[in-house]
Amino acid sequence: MKIKYICPFWGSDNLSAKGFIQKVVESGYDGVEVNSPDDSEFEKDILEAIKENNLAYVGQQWLEPKNETVDEYISRLETLLLKRAALKPDFINSHTGKDYFSFEDNCKVLDKCYEISEKTGIDIVHETHRGRFNFCAATTSKFIDKFPDLKLNADFSHWTNVSESMLEDQQNSVNKAIKNARYIHARVGDTQSAQVNNPFAPENKGYLDTFVGWWKKIIANANELGIDTLYICPEFGPWPYLSFVPFTNEPVADQWEVNKQMMEYLRGVLG
Repeated sequence: MKIKYICPFWGSDNLSAKGFIQKVVESGYDGVEVNSPDDSEFEKDILEAIKENNLAYVGQQWLEPKNETVDEYISRLETLLLKRAALKPDFINSHTGKDYFSFEDNCKVLDKCYEISEKTGIDIVHETHRGRFNFCAATTSKFIDKFPDLKLNADFSHWTNVSESMLEDQQNSVNKAIKNARYIHARVGDTQSAQVNNPFAPENKGYLDTFVGWWKKIIANANELGIDTLYICPEFGPWPYLSFVPFTNEPVADQWEVNKQMMEYLRGVLG
C-alpha cells in the first residue's frame, strides 16, 4: 500500500495558489488539502498547479456556523459538496453535521452525503471533529453501527480534547473508528487541547507515541482491506490552535515547520 502525505492549505492563506503549491513541492509533499475560497481565479490557478505537479488533491468541505434547521443545513451542505465534487478531487474531507442535532437528524445529513457521493462518484470522508456529528468516540460508534461503511478521517485529537482523556477507557469505540478510517489528520492533541504546542518536545512524547500507535493500526487495517493508497495529512494549525506567547503575539512554534517535520518523521516510522 502506498502512503501519500498531504499538505493542508489551512494556515497558508497569505500565499497565492501557485506560491502555495511551489512551497508544497519544495517541501516534499505528495498532495494538498484545500478548502477553496470563493475565488474563481484562485480555484483555477490551484487546480492548474496541482495538475502540473502531479499532486494528489483532497477537497475540503467546511461551512460557516449558522443558526438553522437540519433541512436548511442539508441544503447548504449539498450545494458546497456538489461544488467541491465538480473540481474532481481524489476525495472530499467533510466537516459533517452538528453535535447538537439529534441522532436522527445527523443520519439525514449522512444519507444526503451518501446520495451525493453516489451521484458524483467522489468519496466523502467525515472528519472526527468537535462540533460535528462525530465529535466523540462513543457517539461515533453509534453511527458506525447504523452506517457500517461510514468513511472517517481520523483526527482523534478532538476526541482526547472532548473526553479530557487519552481514551484509555474507550478503546472499543476507538478500534471501531480505526476500522472505518480512510484518511488521517496527523495532529497530536492532549487531554486539554486538540493540538500540543510541539509534538517533538520531550514532554509530549507520551502523546506522540499514543497517536502514532493509533495511526499504525489504521495503516495495518487498510493493508488488510487491500486499500491501494492511504492519505495522511500532518495538520497542525495556525492560531488559535497554535499557542501564542502572552502580550507578544509570538507563536510558540512554526506551523509550517512542525507539519513538515511531522511528515518527515512519519515517512520514517510509517513508510
